[in-house]
Amino acid sequence: MDSRVRGSDDKVAGMSLLLALAFAAQTRPAPTPARPPTPSEIVAKAPAEAWETIKPEDLLVIDFVDGARSVVQLAPAFAPIHVANIRALAGAEYWRGASVYRVQDNYVAQWGVNEGGPAVPAAVVKRPPAEYDRPVRGLAIRPLGHSDAYAPRVGHALGWPVAYNPRTGRANLAHCYGMVGVGRDMAPDTGMGGELYAVIGHAPRHLDRNIALVGRVVEGIEHLSALPRGTETLGFYKSGTVARSIRTARLASALPATERPSFQVMRTGSASFGAFVTARANRKDDFFNVPAGGVDLCNAPVPVRRTPAPSSSR
Repeated sequence: MDSRVRGSDDKVAGMSLLLALAFAAQTRPAPTPARPPTPSEIVAKAPAEAWETIKPEDLLVIDFVDGARSVVQLAPAFAPIHVANIRALAGAEYWRGASVYRVQDNYVAQWGVNEGGPAVPAAVVKRPPAEYDRPVRGLAIRPLGHSDAYAPRVGHALGWPVAYNPRTGRANLAHCYGMVGVGRDMAPDTGMGGELYAVIGHAPRHLDRNIALVGRVVEGIEHLSALPRGTETLGFYKSGTVARSIRTARLASALPATERPSFQVMRTGSASFGAFVTARANRKDDFFNVPAGGVDLCNAPVPVRRTPAPSSSR
């Protein structure tokens, strides 16, 4: 056979092979991309170094007469004098026999002695300063990276949701769900810490920088949020009505070591928390058709968990 014919046949065969390979590449299904982890999966797989154990002196353990328990983590880095007052009040068993006397729908549940009650310990500062914000200096803030309706910037620091203003150099805790604040009268009153409330509804961020926020409920929020709503103005109960009475409210550090509840908060400077916030803003797990592409400060709550037993710690 003529070598020129044979060469032409080889070229045709080569081109056919190339076309077949190209067609196969086009028709071959693309590999399915790996599903990104969900926020809960990120929390579950976070390494031990991503967590920090909350100090027992920063846990206010509220035991109700009916056996329910709520635990509040205190925030001394943001309201040190109010928190010192709360510690002193707890040490004096100030809330023994107090009650939840106000539950306003989609707003707050409030407890204390509601005017009157036991003597205030001498260590309590009865007229504390307005600890509604603090200097940004000293806070390693992880910016949220999304806009906010109430502050120039928002993010997380020391395990807490914070709003801040780079121009003024001030930062404040945000009224997110479960946050605990100090009830007060009209200014200049700032509240000594004997009357406390927990946010049980949509975040009332308009209260930011107007009330001292002193912590958050880390366990047992349902014992406050699920109570019957008060029928009087602002959700107060009628005189003589008690929805839930407090047996005692003590610091975890005052309890025997074997009886202390222990919790860990995710370090907001950790890679795990960064991944958690990103996942909250871009939900791609099976339920979601359209990721939001953004997240509100209060919709990125800092994960808190019971401290794992030593054998199960990662």
